[in-house]
Amino acid sequence: MTREEFRKYIRENIVILDGATGTNLMAAGMPVGVCPEEWVMEHPQVILDLQKAYVDNGTNIVYAPTFTGNRIKLLEYGLQEKINEINTTLVGLSKQAVGDRALVAADMTMTGRQLFPLGDLMFEELLEVYKEQARILDAAGADVFVVETMMSLQECRAAVLAIKEVSNLPIMVTLTYNEDGRTLFGTPPETAVVVLQSLGVDAIGVNCSTGPAEMIALVEKMAEYSTVPLIAKPNAGLPELEDGKTVYKMTPDMFADAMRGLVKAGASIVGGCCGTTPEHIRALTEAVKSMPVYKPLEHHRRVLASERKNVEIDLDGNFTVVGERINPTGKKKLQAQLREGKLDLVRQMAMEQETNGAGILDINMGMNGIDEKEMMKSVIYEVSSTVDCPLCIDSSYVEVIEEALKIYPGRALINSISLETEKMEKLLPLAAKYGAMFILLPLSDAGLPKDVEEKKQIINTIYDKALSLGMAHEDIVVDGLVATIGANPKAAIECYETIAYCKDEKKLPTICGLSNISFGLPERMYVNTAFLTMAICKGLTMAIANPSQELLMNAAFASDMLLDRPDSDIAYIERMSRLAEEKAKYETVVVKKSDNDASASNGTGAAGSKDAVFQAVLKGNKGSIIDEVKKMLSDGAKPDEIINNSLIPAINEVGELFNQKKYFLPQLIGSANTMKLAIEHLEPLLEKKDSGDDMPTLVIATVEGDIHDIGKNLVVLMLKNYGYNVIDMGKDVPCEDIVNKAIETNAAVIGLSALMTTTMMRMKDVVEICKEKGCKSKVVIGGACITQSFADEIGADGYSKDAAECVKLVERLLNS
Repeated sequence: MTREEFRKYIRENIVILDGATGTNLMAAGMPVGVCPEEWVMEHPQVILDLQKAYVDNGTNIVYAPTFTGNRIKLLEYGLQEKINEINTTLVGLSKQAVGDRALVAADMTMTGRQLFPLGDLMFEELLEVYKEQARILDAAGADVFVVETMMSLQECRAAVLAIKEVSNLPIMVTLTYNEDGRTLFGTPPETAVVVLQSLGVDAIGVNCSTGPAEMIALVEKMAEYSTVPLIAKPNAGLPELEDGKTVYKMTPDMFADAMRGLVKAGASIVGGCCGTTPEHIRALTEAVKSMPVYKPLEHHRRVLASERKNVEIDLDGNFTVVGERINPTGKKKLQAQLREGKLDLVRQMAMEQETNGAGILDINMGMNGIDEKEMMKSVIYEVSSTVDCPLCIDSSYVEVIEEALKIYPGRALINSISLETEKMEKLLPLAAKYGAMFILLPLSDAGLPKDVEEKKQIINTIYDKALSLGMAHEDIVVDGLVATIGANPKAAIECYETIAYCKDEKKLPTICGLSNISFGLPERMYVNTAFLTMAICKGLTMAIANPSQELLMNAAFASDMLLDRPDSDIAYIERMSRLAEEKAKYETVVVKKSDNDASASNGTGAAGSKDAVFQAVLKGNKGSIIDEVKKMLSDGAKPDEIINNSLIPAINEVGELFNQKKYFLPQLIGSANTMKLAIEHLEPLLEKKDSGDDMPTLVIATVEGDIHDIGKNLVVLMLKNYGYNVIDMGKDVPCEDIVNKAIETNAAVIGLSALMTTTMMRMKDVVEICKEKGCKSKVVIGGACITQSFADEIGADGYSKDAAECVKLVERLLNS
């Protein structure tokens, strides 16, 4: 089946996927902790019987059992050199099981290692890991790829890009979501759709995560943005504990009835995940076979995205400012920091521009004395983990733009593509490959267009070329190309003509830079502001500007309100209120200081919870934290005062922001690592206490059979930052070893993590072994599949849903 035939097939039919593999292999005797791929190869009849049963009961696509068949996962079992044999054999078994009655999907997933900057795995290395597996799976004869159970949008991007480089087979991608409707890394479902369909995947959706009913809201949100069919592959409800075993109690008929709701919500490719069996698939097939097939959107919505947020560009919507400040041109301080490899000012500029109303941030690293490509990559990583705004990639060099697009964990805007031969021939294919939008700059090899008509010709030429490469009408934003009013009195009028032409005739959004119009004139801000308000009235959609220029931004907000754009009145009022509050902070009363006041302010110690150290942790500013700590020490602060009055209050606030869903995993890890640097600097300076009241010891581990440790590692980091003596035993740790270590070290708390439902019962084993051996440690548990009711059932002393909550839980248990 060709890609085009597959696309037609999934658009015209409700397609039935298979059900669970892992839970059914466990039921057939696969022990906890073994490599599933190796076990299947040793027991081939189990998978043959299971997949034949799925097809007998209505399945159209089965997943080959190659889920953890990438080199990084296989390395954990010492099987990395058998990667070719394993993947080839397992695809062959699935093909043998289904014959010509169903398609075989080559199954790929996360590696278990965290990507930089949260971990040490570089994006380029991950691409190679995925390409290796994809190349083998393609050669083995798979019909389609599925990238599933993904928690990281960036890892989804890596897998998709890798597959597309080595294969022409169709690609399906499904992610797994937390109760808050976001992935572990903070990606909402609509953002995943925007980014992945721009990369050319053939179907997108959700798997695992929840039961069918809880998945409906996720699918509905995806359907608002999706131009490709949607996938829903939920569990058979939520796991429960019964007679010491993890069970899923949703019967086939209950599951099938609930799945009708998912089809109505927009899913047309449906199946089951954990706890589902061939009987569930039979009932599902019967329940949905006569339902109408949901039709995806015919046209794309015009949307940019970061990893955590969408920004829609609407011809008749609110005006958008592209923040221009992260550009070293004319900024000596920024140039100096970049030459030193420091990004403190970049972070500050990013956060300030977002706060001041920028919807998108332009990133330009063009300057002498640095490697622009490497600096661009560093800044992309830094800004992406600092703010939620999507990014605009701005460079004169094709190779710099390509590297930025490759690693950017969202959907970027390219600034810009002109009719200049190299730009058009090289950048348009890159925009298509990486799913980017682009700014169409009406310049040619001959330079500036001589009049508006030539400008229109250039616009149409680039536009037609982009569409011929498979790009969409909605991928293009036109630069109005503002000239200088001092040199051309009609510069503004000609720009307004271009804006009106694009909006009214071409139905394209427009953008322009504001500084050119007033070049050489006095009091330029007034000219820029007047030009902007008139341009907005003519239909200008976006402008590249400095969002800290209050007059300009206020005029833009007011223009939206006067044009009756959605919620613009509220936005204007909220902006004015915020500005008034900020100005009020600077109103001070001058009083004469006494000597005591002066000495106190000069810093005998902690400056309180809002000092520079506090702010560095709050903002995850790793580059400046040591300098700020040193300043406080030189001002007389004691190490323990800095920890107690600045570092701990800061990480507490970070935890609150995380709980309020204002911060997500990247910010939480960034702040925790920043605090870690400060603690490491201060530890040698702390006075040794002989009072016997040292901080308690905690033993932390991922349970036996489970090789996932992202959440566990973050818990360890957070607890260490609070001063606890943490013993990290790693992952896949035998229960006896955990308890013995706790007894040996007189640990106050044992912390257990499990991601898989098949390993969560090891937590109960630890609790029981603690009782048998008289271990006095409190046992706390957590993980994606863990709930408070499960903790109560197995007799654990506490449950926490994340690292921030775990710190509070441990403190509460130790003080009880």
